[in-house]
Amino acid sequence: MTNSLSKYVIATDDNPILVASGDIEVRLAQSHEEIIAGQKLRYKVFFEEMGARPSKEVAEQARDFDAFDDICDHLLAIDNSKSGDDRVVATYRLLREEKIDKKDDFYSTCEFDLDNLYSDHFRDLMGDRQLLELGRSCVKEDYRTNAVMHLMWKFIARYIDKHKIAYLFGCASLPGVDQKPLEAQLSYLYHYHKTPDAYNIPALADQRQKMNYFDKQDFEKRDARRGLAPLVKGYLNLGCYIGDGAVIDEQFGTTDVFILLPVDRLEKRYLSLFED
Repeated sequence: MTNSLSKYVIATDDNPILVASGDIEVRLAQSHEEIIAGQKLRYKVFFEEMGARPSKEVAEQARDFDAFDDICDHLLAIDNSKSGDDRVVATYRLLREEKIDKKDDFYSTCEFDLDNLYSDHFRDLMGDRQLLELGRSCVKEDYRTNAVMHLMWKFIARYIDKHKIAYLFGCASLPGVDQKPLEAQLSYLYHYHKTPDAYNIPALADQRQKMNYFDKQDFEKRDARRGLAPLVKGYLNLGCYIGDGAVIDEQFGTTDVFILLPVDRLEKRYLSLFED
């Protein structure tokens, strides 16, 4: 973890993407202050609202930050009718493959084995495009609407095109560390959305929790899907796959799953995101 602000990636004229509607605009952070405002929002949502346990350093500064912030682009939704830190109402952290030295530099490798994303077969599927890791997604309570998320994804669609992204991936969370209430949801994800065997992404062996608690016929598909966290359902609606095995995150009080979203599937389902 680092305190250095000088290392943060700041948007410049080389990153002109902006999506706006009314008072809300979505763009990359353009100053250290905007990045800090996004980190403060993350702290408010993850630690104050959801009950995650901060480190002493994070708690003292009341902002969620780590070393990954230094190399990520910080996507923000900004309400121009507000002032100061209150202007930042949603955030996403974006990490392009070209920004890292090795696959272990992705946040997801803390919980999942990404080896199959580097196999010859998978690289053939990608062609001359690259990976994009999504993380630390959160929205201020008063702004949790489809309209705000649609603007965020309109931006991401343009970002995908600009940087030649083939696959998006990352960790998504189900609330709670007790697996019993999550058995039907995890079984649903395993049976209906697991990554193809050719590029399956398993949880790390020493952290892996099972997902296939029930056979298909032993749970109600509709009820299981309805019980999923909104972010996970959102990714499924976009066409994502889910990795094999869940991971308990004790700090954040969640059960994490791996999401893998081929851009080609996203384009086929939601072409409007790519339209001006």
